[in-house]
Amino acid sequence: MKELEITVTNETGLHSRPADVFVRTAKLFESDIKVSKGEKTANAKTIIKVILLNVSQGDTIKITAEGPDEEEAVNELKMLIDSDFEKINDTVKI
Repeated sequence: MKELEITVTNETGLHSRPADVFVRTAKLFESDIKVSKGEKTANAKTIIKVILLNVSQGDTIKITAEGPDEEEAVNELKMLIDSDFEKINDTVKI
């Protein structure tokens, strides 16, 4: 299992468009991927669950992946968040 804590820095957090890109990226991987904020945990491949975490700018989240490509999945999601979702076009077709 691979885990990472990261602070979301983009203006809108994980709402609407960034959440959509986050979920689409997570779906590219075979591993089971979860994202947590505080006591709430969501399947990273389910848009409504990710939006309901209510992640805002400055919030710290934990990404957990378990499966054959867990390290690659966590690294890709980290790069996406670190880039404030600027890497969108390289990662996922919108």
